[in-house]
Amino acid sequence: MNYPVGLTGGIGSGKSTVADMFATLGVRIVDTDLISHQLTQAGGAAIAAIRNAFGDQVIDAQGALDRNKMRELIFGNQEEKQRLEDILHPLIYARAQQQAAAPTDAPYTLIVVPLLFESGRYAGWLKHVITVDCPEDSQIARTAQRSKLDATAIRAIMAQQLSREARLALSDEVIHNNGSLDYLKSQVVGIHRRLSALATESD
Repeated sequence: MNYPVGLTGGIGSGKSTVADMFATLGVRIVDTDLISHQLTQAGGAAIAAIRNAFGDQVIDAQGALDRNKMRELIFGNQEEKQRLEDILHPLIYARAQQQAAAPTDAPYTLIVVPLLFESGRYAGWLKHVITVDCPEDSQIARTAQRSKLDATAIRAIMAQQLSREARLALSDEVIHNNGSLDYLKSQVVGIHRRLSALATESD
């Protein structure tokens, strides 16, 4: 069923863990991070536009986006960051819509979008938006554990994202990732039941 639901949350909130839990319940997952990687790999649909806008310096020897060099270029530079987003976001959105429109037996489709509210593209399309939320200290600890970034760099990334309060205010549902995995799963199961019913009613 093509009932599109958004899943978002700040860096380190646990979106991937939650998406995996929905997937085990038979939900189709469309991951915009994965789409972004496909668009920027060698031969990807975004490479020519990125090369044209930023030059060969941000393309590696294999012809893919050099993520470290791009990160250095756009970090703290809003104009360059916007140029990259103007290339990527329309392509990501179009590819996500294409994947979500394909036939499926899943009860609904979960579109995972880290910058869902920030991008300003998804509001007219998604039927429902879920935010994964946790205390900011947990975001920093989780992100530091999985990446080489220190707390200062992580806080700088968080400062460029929508505030926790604003994200929660814009959401239809909130999953609190501040307890055990069992508690997390119980919330996912409850929301899954509600969304399955909503999707069926809308069919």
